[in-house]
Amino acid sequence: MEVKAAVAFEAGKPLSIETVQVAEPKAGEVMVEIKATGVCHTDAYTLSGADPEGLFPAILGHEGAGLTSPPVETRGILQCCYKAG
Repeated sequence: MEVKAAVAFEAGKPLSIETVQVAEPKAGEVMVEIKATGVCHTDAYTLSGADPEGLFPAILGHEGAGLTSPPVETRGILQCCYKAG
């Protein structure tokens, strides 16, 4: 499926909003519609070009928040990392 992503093509350059391909969810997976994501210090370090392990192009931001669609096979509660409430 096609989705929008902020892509870093090279160090020190602005991110570019691009259409990218993402695989459809498989059995047992859910889709998360990302509403916001943080860019942490590690992402900024990579984008600066100072990270020797930084690879480009890159889609940065691993601190996502969003809405889940129902699971592919069954409906249930999804809990990841934090207790709801």
